Amino acid sequence: MEIKNIISSIAKVVLPFVLGGAILWWMYRGEDFSTISHVLTDEMNWTWMLLSFPFGILAQMFRGWRWKQTLEPMVRGDDKPEYEGTEIRTSICTYAIFISYAASLVIPRIGEFSRCAILKRYDGISFSKALGTVVTERAVDTLIVMLYSGIILLLEMSVFGTFFRKTGTSLDRILGSFSVMGWVVTAICAVAVLILLHLLLKNFSIYNKVKMTLSGIWEGVLSLKDVRNLPLYLFFSIGIWVMYFLHYYLTFFCFDFTEHLGLGCALVSFVVANFAVIVPTPNGAGPWHFAIKTMLILYGVADEHALWFVLIVHTVQTMLVIFLGIYAWAALMFSKRFNPNKQKKL
Repeated sequence: MEIKNIISSIAKVVLPFVLGGAILWWMYRGEDFSTISHVLTDEMNWTWMLLSFPFGILAQMFRGWRWKQTLEPMVRGDDKPEYEGTEIRTSICTYAIFISYAASLVIPRIGEFSRCAILKRYDGISFSKALGTVVTERAVDTLIVMLYSGIILLLEMSVFGTFFRKTGTSLDRILGSFSVMGWVVTAICAVAVLILLHLLLKNFSIYNKVKMTLSGIWEGVLSLKDVRNLPLYLFFSIGIWVMYFLHYYLTFFCFDFTEHLGLGCALVSFVVANFAVIVPTPNGAGPWHFAIKTMLILYGVADEHALWFVLIVHTVQTMLVIFLGIYAWAALMFSKRFNPNKQKKL
């Protein structure tokens, strides 16, 4: 059983990289990477890339500030004497979010657990109850994504019809363009996704039995109704996705082959990419590249240009996530930890 658990743990780390790597290899096979230095130094406007950074940072900060709002009802009130004197610090919530994104680059989705562990260590909040608020967040985010995705796709649906009408492209033609190797890679990726999902679901099942209690999860889910400032909570919830979009959209102006595409293309590709990153790979590597590249081509961008765009933008934005994670880790070293000897045991 121990060997089986070790193999399962290794597979959870390796498979996402294999899956993302397989998709990237398939997309970039045969490409001349020597030209990327020319694109980076001579064809790219780094000013717009730098201008996009604050929005990426704000998206994560909004998530931290919103998380604090859902956590506060659990420690507030006379009916919770075990939390008397406990303070949920805004800085700790924000650092935990930064680290969670960076941690998910190593093991997809592990960030949800790491941020709850950080909060317990530094502010003494029950792990299971903190995890319950993460469930609340995911429910709210899913609703927001579904709403704006439906609206945007309906508004831009004509683009798809125009593309297929002008190019004469049909489903049979698309499928027929796949090479034998393309079908093999697609099949391998599909199998890898199924195996990874199986391992994750199995892991969650065991983890829930050992680490979580139903009462803690339920309290976290119900915490939303007790949020003090609901308008501010909604502002943060919507603001998170607005910041994410601006972080992505401003990168269009970094290149002459995307700066003319307009808001519609950015919105549609942003929506499609949000669904693509559901596939568990590090920071969406592979599925994100494929989704954005496909949409850019749909809007008339040359295949080679689309490939360089997704590679550069994703790499730079991933580096920002890593930098924020390192910054938060360093900041936590100077932060005061929760002392259970001074307060009642949770």
